[in-house]
Amino acid sequence: MNKKQLIAKISSTMNLSKADAERTFDGMTNIILDALKSDESVKIAGFGTYKVAKRKARQGRNPRTGETIQISASQKVKFLPAKALKEMFNK
Repeated sequence: MNKKQLIAKISSTMNLSKADAERTFDGMTNIILDALKSDESVKIAGFGTYKVAKRKARQGRNPRTGETIQISASQKVKFLPAKALKEMFNK
C-alpha cells in the first residue's frame, strides 16, 4: 500500500474528504518525524514503537578488494512491533 492508497482508505474509513485525510496523515507523520529528530521515541499502544538507533563508527571490509575501510557513525529509525502485533502474525 502506498501513500495515495492509504489516504484513500483513511478518507473512506473516517468519512473525510481526501484533502482532509491527506492533511491528517501528513500532520501525524510530521509529528512523529519531529519527535524522532529530537531523539524521542514514539509509542503507539497495540502497534509498536519508533525510535532512533545510533550506530558507532566501525571498521569494515570492501567486498571487492578485501581492503579495510572506516565506516562512520550513523543513525537509523528502528521500529519495534508491539506484542499484540507480533501475535497477530505468529499464531
